[in-house]
Amino acid sequence: MSFESRMRAVHYKIEQACRKWARDPKDIEIIAVSKKQPLERVVEGLENGHRVFGENIVQAAKETWETSGLRNKYPDVKLHLVGALQTNKVKDAVALFDSIQTVDRPSLIDALVKETKKQNKTPEFFIQVNTGEEPQKAGVSPSELPRLLDYAKEKKIHIRGLMCIPPFDEPSALHFVFLKKIAQKHDLNFLSMGMSSDYEKAITSGATHVRIGSELFGERA
Repeated sequence: MSFESRMRAVHYKIEQACRKWARDPKDIEIIAVSKKQPLERVVEGLENGHRVFGENIVQAAKETWETSGLRNKYPDVKLHLVGALQTNKVKDAVALFDSIQTVDRPSLIDALVKETKKQNKTPEFFIQVNTGEEPQKAGVSPSELPRLLDYAKEKKIHIRGLMCIPPFDEPSALHFVFLKKIAQKHDLNFLSMGMSSDYEKAITSGATHVRIGSELFGERA
């Protein structure tokens, strides 16, 4: 199946979910998660007019978008970092990404503030919330989120919204509803939640950004 056909199917599902819950499909940003996908599939997506992509590893993203020349060829592409960010990769991340969705600790905020000033760039930022409080997973715990938001405000770094990756063995809808409530409490209007297996559920819970990989590109090698 072609990228065009897959994208058409995704749009249809999004439209159906939005119609059911009186939402505007235009308010949903589709992030095509191209991590670990062959370059030709990414190019197919670009040739079909899609311009919003997600990557989870900074170095791999540099190879896909910079080394290949795709970023220069398609300057209107918007790149989201949807994987954990180490402080020693902040320089490259700020240079490459338009949106960093995985802010989760004060030390990372410090590094981002320093690097954005140095590069005179202002990516948009989301805080990743570990809604399942899984010790092996990145993200701030819900109880520590208020403190981190205050720290971001103190450092004058604008947080646009929240992001989560629910535990794989729990109903994702519960975590989406939970994240929505947290966002409302802190007057945050943007929610990045939902992947290929559950983005329709995420939309019913208020997702504004959905991260779709295999449903658009096919299974990863």
